[in-house]
Amino acid sequence: MDPECSRLLPALCAVLADPRQPVADDTCLEKLLDWFKKVTEAESSLLLLQENPCLVELLSHVLRPQDVSPRVLSFSLRLAGTFAAQEDCFQYLQQGDLLLGLFGEAGTLGWAAWNVPTVRSGWIQGLSSLAQHPSALHFLADSGAVDTVFSLQGDPSLFVASAASQLLVHILALSMHGEAVEHHSPQGSAWPTCAQKIVGHVEESLRSTAAPQVTQALNVLTTTFGRCHSPWTEVLWEQLSPLVACLLERDPIPAGHSLVDLLLSVARSPVFSSADCGLWETVAQTLSRLSPTQAGPLALGTLKLQHCPQALRTQAFGILLQPLACVLKATTQAPTSPGLLDGTLGGSMTVDALLSSKSACAGLLCQTLAQLEELHPLPHRPSPWPQASLLEAVVTILQLCDGSAAPGSSVGGRLCGTLAGCVRVQRAALDFLGTLSQGTSPQELVPQVFAVLLEYLESPDSSPTVLKKAFQATLGWLLSSPKTPGCSDFGPHIPLFLGELFPVLQKRLCSPCWEVRDSALEFFTNLSRHWGGQADFRQALFSSEAPTLTQQLLRDPESYVRASAVTAMAQLSSQGLHATLASPEHPEAEQGLLREFLNILSADSEGFPRRAVVQVFTQWLRDGHAEVARDTEQFVATVLQVVSQDLDWEVRVQGLELAQVFLTQKLGQPGHCPYTVALPEAPLPRLRPEVLRTLCQPWLLEFAFRALFDCDRPVAQKACNLLLFLRDKTAPYAGTQETGDSPHLDSMEAALQRWQAGEQGQPLGDPEPEAMLAVLRSLDLEGLQGRLAESSDHVEKSPQSLLQDMLATVDILEENEADCY
Repeated sequence: MDPECSRLLPALCAVLADPRQPVADDTCLEKLLDWFKKVTEAESSLLLLQENPCLVELLSHVLRPQDVSPRVLSFSLRLAGTFAAQEDCFQYLQQGDLLLGLFGEAGTLGWAAWNVPTVRSGWIQGLSSLAQHPSALHFLADSGAVDTVFSLQGDPSLFVASAASQLLVHILALSMHGEAVEHHSPQGSAWPTCAQKIVGHVEESLRSTAAPQVTQALNVLTTTFGRCHSPWTEVLWEQLSPLVACLLERDPIPAGHSLVDLLLSVARSPVFSSADCGLWETVAQTLSRLSPTQAGPLALGTLKLQHCPQALRTQAFGILLQPLACVLKATTQAPTSPGLLDGTLGGSMTVDALLSSKSACAGLLCQTLAQLEELHPLPHRPSPWPQASLLEAVVTILQLCDGSAAPGSSVGGRLCGTLAGCVRVQRAALDFLGTLSQGTSPQELVPQVFAVLLEYLESPDSSPTVLKKAFQATLGWLLSSPKTPGCSDFGPHIPLFLGELFPVLQKRLCSPCWEVRDSALEFFTNLSRHWGGQADFRQALFSSEAPTLTQQLLRDPESYVRASAVTAMAQLSSQGLHATLASPEHPEAEQGLLREFLNILSADSEGFPRRAVVQVFTQWLRDGHAEVARDTEQFVATVLQVVSQDLDWEVRVQGLELAQVFLTQKLGQPGHCPYTVALPEAPLPRLRPEVLRTLCQPWLLEFAFRALFDCDRPVAQKACNLLLFLRDKTAPYAGTQETGDSPHLDSMEAALQRWQAGEQGQPLGDPEPEAMLAVLRSLDLEGLQGRLAESSDHVEKSPQSLLQDMLATVDILEENEADCY
């Protein structure tokens, strides 16, 4: 430990032990505890206590709870556990029964402060830190601490209850660590005392008729099998699995969700990958007994397993498909592929769940659709995959929600009323419909998909979130549509759909709701990016007003929409789709767009559109856009002059990215062919004077140098990286002549000093390139890069500073000045 910290510790311990002194807040105590943990990881805890007896005095003082605040008591319990994690220090603290007083049954539990959740939490965390060695196990067995942990499983504080269960698992794992366990019962003498006690408590809880106790036992087992993968866990499951199976005989089944978590935790354990322990029979029985809502997660988890019996996979997939099968049956839809209506077990339970209430119906359908969506991309998903039936089902659900479905039974009629206008189900169904676009679907079903998507895009009842999902699903289906063989354009469905889509898109671009306008622009941008070169798409686009409406949205009152319009117009411009005006006869159209973007960059009051403009300009520069290529240097200079005055740090960072692209293009990064014979390295030629002068233009380097001292760290980091790149690329070409005491060099160094001091200063003027490069080489950019990578509180983060601050709050230090961080 640092000597200065050792000097400050006695005063700090005295403050913590004095209830009259204002104690530092919880954040300071957490930082102090973290520091002690680092110290004990690097040093001997016993030596630390012997050299700093004030720490033991603090822990001893805590045994008088009436003199200590709950906050300090919780901290002290955790601190004692941190020290006692080392066995020699544990035995040292045991000499005076200090640990027994802090963690024993006759100690803390009788204090009034025990009613405070933070004290109980501190007790558990301290005990968890302490339980690291055999001596701790004997202490836990003899002190009654384990019984206290049992009782804390039902604590009213969820944090305390969860921590208690975690601690039981930790103690059980510690007890069994290194044990050569044979196939004996955990109740036998072969198992350590603590392990026997915990397993006995779990057994008793599983037999209980109280659901909370069953839940606690299942949670402990779930964590145990999830964390511990030693052979003894197989013995533990053999002992307890009959009790778990007995839970299925109760009505209702207690703690269904916890039971599912346990079975999946056991199934995922590598210990049981090849063991014949009756696990799969229990899973199968559970699938058939649980309600559809509870069985769904178990079915999904089972299907994700790679070592699962095929019969169980078939059962699980049937359980998962049952709600969709009920929907199809209720609307008299016959699926085009077998497997979805094969009378899966639990059909009547599923119908009851769908019809019980609106919330239950929506919850079950949303869960099923989300689970199938999660299952769809997996390489080991069930095969054959009922793509056609799933498409029919999800289209039917969407029709039930918007009232366009024709119910074929009383159940279908009730489903129509239940699901009408249900936004939650609409969102889930559209998500899954978009996912299904990635599969191979029968062509006769594609028109139905496009029809229902168009219904939702047209409907005035579609909420903004539903419309966004509908746009996303539409994009997925359009992009996955197969093209006509031997032709670059699309099959018969797409041109017809595009003809109906663009009028709807125009309507949504004029929506009074800004979220809808924004979603429409995002969809239009993505569609143009992927299909800008297709003749069918271009024909539909040019026959619509979408480009004109998009350009009008550059002046939308909502900044998010303006930013999206910038991106959309940039995409249209890059694809040559900037309305019909973007033709050789009207070159002013492109120039007008560039002027409009520059106007947004310099005059828009919100940051989002300005950021979008600089991102577009950067991409244009990368791609060699015609408007940029006309005079690249003038373009970059104009943009950087505007960006340098912007108050938004993200705009300035993006401006530095633009400068980086410009420099990379000027300096070049020639690749090396892997098949060429390596030749001796020749000296690099000097940069041509005109290139060197371009790289050292004041508008470029002044922007980078000013950004180097920017108050926003990301800007300074980006500028530092940019200047490092420029310095490294120009170093081989640097002239051999010395710049000496050039007035240009003196002027530049003076300007940098003023900027570093926060002054605006005068511009650089037009110094010589050699002076620019000399200043660049004189800067310690690597050192600055390292300092910028440090956290903002790296100076004030030291333990000494922390102790001084805590003492300063009670006026102990003479100067009484706390660091501000």
